[in-house]
Amino acid sequence: MQNYIDSNHFITQVEINKFLLATLLCGLIGVEREFRNKQAGLKTMIMIGLGATLFTILSIQIGSNSQDRIASNIVTGIGFLGAGVIFKEDNRVNGLTTACVIWIVAAIGMAIGAGHYEQAMGVTIVVLAALLIFPYVESFVERRFTKRTYRIVKKYENESLDTYEDYIRTSKLKLYRGKQELSNGIISGTWIAVGSLKNHKRFVDRMLKDQKIIAFDF
Repeated sequence: MQNYIDSNHFITQVEINKFLLATLLCGLIGVEREFRNKQAGLKTMIMIGLGATLFTILSIQIGSNSQDRIASNIVTGIGFLGAGVIFKEDNRVNGLTTACVIWIVAAIGMAIGAGHYEQAMGVTIVVLAALLIFPYVESFVERRFTKRTYRIVKKYENESLDTYEDYIRTSKLKLYRGKQELSNGIISGTWIAVGSLKNHKRFVDRMLKDQKIIAFDF
């Protein structure tokens, strides 16, 4: 069977090994994405990796004078694919990590297609470590350094909103003062506060009990 395949120049064992390795490495990354229920999961990552591998192999075989002729366009093409998973929801941009993973999976496929197996396996290990470990780090940082924007509106009674700033400070939150406005007997102010979720909750609970506040955005 091996002699038949090689003799007819249909596909070589080396190329088969490249496709199998691309399926394995990109599949491992795809499993992590599938586990986290992301838009681009197992099938997508395998297809991207196999496609990049095949394009790179063809680029080397076809472009005898310019072996990067086809492969160089993978970077451009994969950019459009990655852009399709990025979307804005409210004030947050989602899908950036998935777009980056698509980009790196294509790079792994290119490395395999060009025969750089050690680099492909090394990068796969680093990517998997980052995807598995970083969410826990991000969760820890978010619990300690959550940023929220607060807006308080109340009837003006010949006093500023400095008292509420003191409430933020005594709640052990680091604050950045925003715009404050007085109009038609109504005074309003905005602050950005950074701190733990526990301290944010302490401040919010205190504000919700304040009968003088007309509106409170949190």
